[in-house]
Amino acid sequence: MVRRRLSNQRSYSCLLVGLFTIQNSSFFTFAHMIELFKKIFGKPDLTPADLGQLVVDVHSHLLPGLDDGAETLEDSISLIQDLNALGYNRFITTPHIMGDFYKNSRETILPKLDLVREELVKREIKVQLDAAAEYYLDFEFNEKLQSGNILSFGKNYLLFELSFINPPDNLENVVFEMQTKGYVPVLAHPERYLYWIDKMDKLEALRERGVLFQINLLSIVGHYGPPCKKFAEKLIDKNWFEFLGSDLHNKKHIQSLHKGIADPYLKKALQAGLSKNNQL
Repeated sequence: MVRRRLSNQRSYSCLLVGLFTIQNSSFFTFAHMIELFKKIFGKPDLTPADLGQLVVDVHSHLLPGLDDGAETLEDSISLIQDLNALGYNRFITTPHIMGDFYKNSRETILPKLDLVREELVKREIKVQLDAAAEYYLDFEFNEKLQSGNILSFGKNYLLFELSFINPPDNLENVVFEMQTKGYVPVLAHPERYLYWIDKMDKLEALRERGVLFQINLLSIVGHYGPPCKKFAEKLIDKNWFEFLGSDLHNKKHIQSLHKGIADPYLKKALQAGLSKNNQL
């Protein structure tokens, strides 16, 4: 009760100071007074963000039975329809490729892509589905890179992710190797690597080396918790991103997107006009 009373006193004090200031201004109008009332007592903007601006989702796990995303063909179709309803009409889905867990490759990914495409045509769902991959930087990644058997997207963009515990010691060397092979490295969800939240110089160094950043929409709307959300907001404030991706795995993710669709930082990221999604 005491806190609420103090809060109200602060609000009224601000209002009185504001009114006193604008009344003594030659530019005072009734509209100014209305704007001041809106700022102090107004409701937040609940207008939903328009994800259709992005056109293309560049990060998701929609192919059935390949990783921790869609489990069945029906799951795949349902998730695609959910994203389509949010405004997307094209998807570059990106199954995990990890040496220890998800030993995917062209040979496992492309047949599943064909399967889902056929089902979309059968059901007359008019969206475009393509596939790349999300590569985990493990001990097998360099071997895959040297083989040339890489699933990239767009202008040879290569989506990769890191450990959530600590960054690899050879990160700069691996980035250089990707570029030497003609790929443009795209770091998936940098805001989820919390060991860098207070070491922005590390991320700045990566950007200076030509690494592009892809922020997760789920981070922006708070699905992974406050620290990831705060980090995502920090990156958005700095305009340190080139792609926005859903990183959708399941229905819970869809629920989180719906719940946070009016998030101010989601709108800020979209309005920045920096995303390359719609250029693919």
